Amino acid sequence: MDLNYQQHIPADFSEDAKVWIYQSSRLFSMSEAFDIEDILTEFITNWKSHGASVKGYGNLFFGQFIVLMADESAAKVGGCSTDSSIHAIQAIEKKLKVELFNRQNLAFIVNDKVQMLPLSQLNYALENNFIQPETIYFNNLVATKKMLMTEWMVPIKNSWLKTKLHIANS
Repeated sequence: MDLNYQQHIPADFSEDAKVWIYQSSRLFSMSEAFDIEDILTEFITNWKSHGASVKGYGNLFFGQFIVLMADESAAKVGGCSTDSSIHAIQAIEKKLKVELFNRQNLAFIVNDKVQMLPLSQLNYALENNFIQPETIYFNNLVATKKMLMTEWMVPIKNSWLKTKLHIANS
């Protein structure tokens, strides 16, 4: 599995560009990925904040993560423009019958694939060696381009999850 997603992030966006990551409850099919691309392209093309065009970016990563980004160097993203992005994601959710807002589902790289795990089963998975402290975790809480580039995919032991786990510091 090629984990080099950074090459697809626009270089001309500020490191402080806002980022939102929506994780799907399942892998999208190829035709669904094309539908998502069309919806994101339409949304980004027309994304406005207080009448000004938002410098936006949207992409599907690893067939399961929708990443939206807004570079606020030209136009600040206000509440209404953020709401419009949520409506676009909700449209994808409804059309493709998936969950994109469930923050209780966590994603990891296990056996070279994205694997989902409910937060409630995290310690069980660790105790039974389904995951280890070094397992790569998708930290969908990243909020800026800089964080997306460096902190989105991190070992569990280097993420906020370490506070939820019964592991020794290593």
